Amino acid sequence: SSCKSSGQSNIREHIAWLENCIKKIDKDMDTRIRKSPIWQEKAEILASFKGIGPVNTRTLLAELPELGTINNKKISALVGLAPLNCDSGKKIGKKIIWGGRAYVRSVLYMATVCAIKSNPVIETFYRRLIAAGKKPKVALTACMHKILIILNSMLRTHTRWNPDLYSHTL
Repeated sequence: SSCKSSGQSNIREHIAWLENCIKKIDKDMDTRIRKSPIWQEKAEILASFKGIGPVNTRTLLAELPELGTINNKKISALVGLAPLNCDSGKKIGKKIIWGGRAYVRSVLYMATVCAIKSNPVIETFYRRLIAAGKKPKVALTACMHKILIILNSMLRTHTRWNPDLYSHTL
């Protein structure tokens, strides 16, 4: 039993150490962003989108530097959100998403879950897809793709989030 409590204590200590490391890395990244006028502007633009928080902003800046510099098709493919045909010979399969930067995609997934609840434009888009008979996971993936395209456009045009610019495209 002393082994068990000692092991649990070691695990708790290790988790605390890891959490402290994450805090230090986040603080370092925030400092680097503040020191770079270009990154600062990009961070402010990204954070203006309802659903994108500090973790999303840091991840997009660090892991997807192409955001805002390439076209929508290429950025979707880089993240693994471009719908790709799953065909073979005469068999025509469903379109699926795969490949790309999985870490960016997972962070974008969480941002999308948040945006569906907090961003009226994305919420409307999601509800419209569900009402049209799309499965929730398919609708959520479509919202992820839409958010990525919007963020790409916002950074390309140096424009903060404006729901009026995007509500008509959904």
